[in-house]
Amino acid sequence: MKAMKRSTLATLINATLFSAVAGTSFSSVAEDAPAAEKNNQLEVIQITARKRVENAQEVPVAVSALQGDSLDAYSSAGMDIRFMNAKIPSLSIESSFGRSFPRFYVRGLGNTDFDLNASQPVSLVVDEVVQENAILKGFPVFDVSRVEVLRGPQGTLFGRNTPAGLVKFDTVKPSQEFEGYGSVSYGSLGAVDFEGAIGGSLTDRLSTRVSVLWQNKDDYIDNRAPGFEQKDALGGYTDQAARIQFLYEGNDFTGLFNYHVRDMDGSPIAFRANVIEKGSNDLVDNYEHGVVYHDAASRATQQVESQGASLKLEWDLANHTITSISAWESAEIYSRADIDGGYGASYLPTMGPGFIPFYSESADGIPDHDQLTQELRLSSNFAGDLNYQVGVFYFDEALTIENYSFDTYSAQPGALNGYVIQQQDTTAWAVFGSVDYTVTDDLKVTAGLRYSDDDKTFSADRTLSPIGGGALYLTEDLADDHISWDISTTYKVNDDVNWYTRVANSFRAPSVQGRILFGDEVTVAQSETVTSFETGIKSDVLDGRGRVNATVFYFQMDDQQLTAVGGGANFNRLVNADKTTGYGFELDTEWVLTDELNATFNLSYNKTELDDNDLAVAVCAQCTVKDPINASGLAVLDGNSLPHAPEWISNLTLRYTKEVAEGDFFAYADISYRSEIDFFLYESVEFEGKALLETGLRAGYAWAEGDNEYEVSAFVRNMFDEQQAIGAVDFNNNTGMVNEERYIGAEFKVSFF
Repeated sequence: MKAMKRSTLATLINATLFSAVAGTSFSSVAEDAPAAEKNNQLEVIQITARKRVENAQEVPVAVSALQGDSLDAYSSAGMDIRFMNAKIPSLSIESSFGRSFPRFYVRGLGNTDFDLNASQPVSLVVDEVVQENAILKGFPVFDVSRVEVLRGPQGTLFGRNTPAGLVKFDTVKPSQEFEGYGSVSYGSLGAVDFEGAIGGSLTDRLSTRVSVLWQNKDDYIDNRAPGFEQKDALGGYTDQAARIQFLYEGNDFTGLFNYHVRDMDGSPIAFRANVIEKGSNDLVDNYEHGVVYHDAASRATQQVESQGASLKLEWDLANHTITSISAWESAEIYSRADIDGGYGASYLPTMGPGFIPFYSESADGIPDHDQLTQELRLSSNFAGDLNYQVGVFYFDEALTIENYSFDTYSAQPGALNGYVIQQQDTTAWAVFGSVDYTVTDDLKVTAGLRYSDDDKTFSADRTLSPIGGGALYLTEDLADDHISWDISTTYKVNDDVNWYTRVANSFRAPSVQGRILFGDEVTVAQSETVTSFETGIKSDVLDGRGRVNATVFYFQMDDQQLTAVGGGANFNRLVNADKTTGYGFELDTEWVLTDELNATFNLSYNKTELDDNDLAVAVCAQCTVKDPINASGLAVLDGNSLPHAPEWISNLTLRYTKEVAEGDFFAYADISYRSEIDFFLYESVEFEGKALLETGLRAGYAWAEGDNEYEVSAFVRNMFDEQQAIGAVDFNNNTGMVNEERYIGAEFKVSFF
């Protein structure tokens, strides 16, 4: 991997940076090209990053979009939302729950908290509705027209809990045209993936679209723990989801109703005891992806149910548009797993693999959850130099969480020996506005302001303790308000190049953590605030056959909310860091190399650093800590980078299309790379994740016949079967989670019109 970093990666960086610098020269040369050569240009990407449809090249925000072939290729192989990991500059995604509870990181900012009320600084918005709880964020990706990733604070238009950025999904909407598709794929280990959609007009003004998804993979991981042997014990799932939409289009009024539902039944991610070699970050020599050694695998399970509905009403007036979005979301989950990843314990007759200080079998659940949101905004549509939008937003969430502990070796194996119920009620409201002003034909200025008010009531009630702690009832009431703002400019250098600058401020509301199964305190993190500075160039080069966008940024976060997970106990503790700084750059490019070959190359560098001399946390049970240890036995974090924050993320894609007979042969290849990461706030030898390089390939043939279009393809993800730890559990042994192995499959798709 070092060779990759010093040679291939350096070459790509230099080549692309040269392209960015030379962009205006390329444009000038292209202007002299014959008209006949001006073909096969890149399409204009329309986005809604500022809640109105705009050309991505003219928006003063660092934004990347996934759509079309790229989206299809990445999401093949029955992938969940983690397929976007390292596919977009400065974006990484991980999960210790598997296909649910994804954790997003943008520019190094995220949250490793695994409790079900965890707050994240990256917001997920689907069809203009915020998905606040982490379980909502795991909804499957299907029949989606576009994914946008907005980097940097987005607190003015999108509000609370967006200091790092925003991931935004837009599903395919109904239309008057009859259309649809169906696709089915079959892959490694008997995995089957089906999705489809159909839609069209019901009347001259009313249309509908129904979208469905069904994914299934049988259990394939064998359990070889002595006395607990079981074939095909873990690894499988059945994930089902559906969405129905109705769109009414009047003369000056539209109404869109959306209902969606998910039902997933499977097994949790496989925890693997002592899978990381002591004194290194290598996987042990005898590692087998299809094998675990658990004493509680037979009881491991994960069930997720979620549903939601939204109603978007829009009135187009002479000079204004009024938009109302009312939404309800609900989620339930129960996830039980063998957390220590092994069998037995040091005080029992047997244990393994390796040294197991104590066994740990636990579960977390959400039996009840409701989220209500309402947004109302007014947007101007003036033909002059000034335009604006103002709005109000309301958020209400009621959440119940249950934490369980089980005695794996009791007279009745797996008997309940610990129980905590958490209740959290959150109410938030905001007023916001933004103004766009055209100073000259070449210079535009945007300013935004938002006032947010948050209130949170929390209680944790422990009625049964697994460690003899007795009953305990604790409460917390949190409240804060904040004014977020941003100012940006866009300067048109020439017809092909826009230069933008942006200064933005945002915050994350106070958080609370009360996982008191193995601890006796509720911890609170006060609000964090961030101020970010960035500037960038967005350019179309080679007469529209190339696109080079480059951004440099710096941010300072005050009182950053951090989660000290594990550290010798199955317990989370919230802390605030005095100051965190970050800086870096992002490069996002697209190229039409020939009429048959397209390419993209993306690259980001993120450097984060904690600045707090007094911040220290508990450390692992068996790993080799690299940080200084204070007199209390805690690791001092000053100067450390943030967890799960790779310095380098890069992605290269190639798309080749060749007309053959009555159709087209196509091949799509992608390579994604992310550099080393630390799994926890402290630095250790074993819990530094190695750099990860994954390659995918999709090739096939597409043709049209009658009113239908057909496509048959074969694909492979993680082509070279890169296997390494991508996460860990530190409170017991050197437990690790490993990325998915190579996946090979074939797909057939038909689209009809």
